[in-house]
Amino acid sequence: MTVNKLYEILNEKIPTSLSCEWDNDGLMCCPDGDREVKKVLIALDVTGAVIDYAAEGGYDLIISHHPFIFKGLKAINGDSHIANGAIKLIKNNISVMSFHTRLDAVLGGVNDTLAALLGLSDVEVFGDNGEEIGRVGTLASEMTLADFCEKVKEVTGAPFVLAASAGIVAHRVAILGGEGGDDISAAKAAGADTYLSGRLGYHNMVDAPEKGMNLVEAGHFYTEFLVCFTVEKMLAEIDSGIKTEIYYSNNLLFF
Repeated sequence: MTVNKLYEILNEKIPTSLSCEWDNDGLMCCPDGDREVKKVLIALDVTGAVIDYAAEGGYDLIISHHPFIFKGLKAINGDSHIANGAIKLIKNNISVMSFHTRLDAVLGGVNDTLAALLGLSDVEVFGDNGEEIGRVGTLASEMTLADFCEKVKEVTGAPFVLAASAGIVAHRVAILGGEGGDDISAAKAAGADTYLSGRLGYHNMVDAPEKGMNLVEAGHFYTEFLVCFTVEKMLAEIDSGIKTEIYYSNNLLFF
């Protein structure tokens, strides 16, 4: 299985048609598209530590959720950490594929993974301006906001969550991993009484009672990292001979 062939297959499973217009994803770095893929490192982010680990471990490919290159590089001269990363990747013949918003939106992706782990049923898509990447579904039974938050921590591994109560129980829950502040109205319109995201923003949280919806922040990393296991399973189904490892790229500290 070459780099190019694997990307072709993943493109079929996670099509570019699902990417948001503003996004930048795909085959981010490819020193040799004909290189045989034997070892793949899966991570949420392509940080310097991830690149170092891949180089030291002899990995052929890194697959990430967040794009390795999001804004266009104007020079590859070592003056930025992204350029430095690109230089090291090319020197070590390591390719990078990033799937970002299309991995959010695709069936079984980021938000479906989280919905399934929370036990939601009757799951539907929601979103604004044609970007329907969120999910909304129903809990098996009504829960207090406090109990729902405990469930979120259990599922995501988040050390804590930040919640704003609208004074109602949690039952119909909207989910959007990562940055979800722009989709609060869409979540409400989808019938949610509770909205879970990575980050929603202070002023939105303060206004939760007026919005008539419980708002829960569980952290950008924690609401998206679980999709790495989904990607690992996808690779096993494509080629069981490919060795995979998931890198825990979170470097945030809590005191």
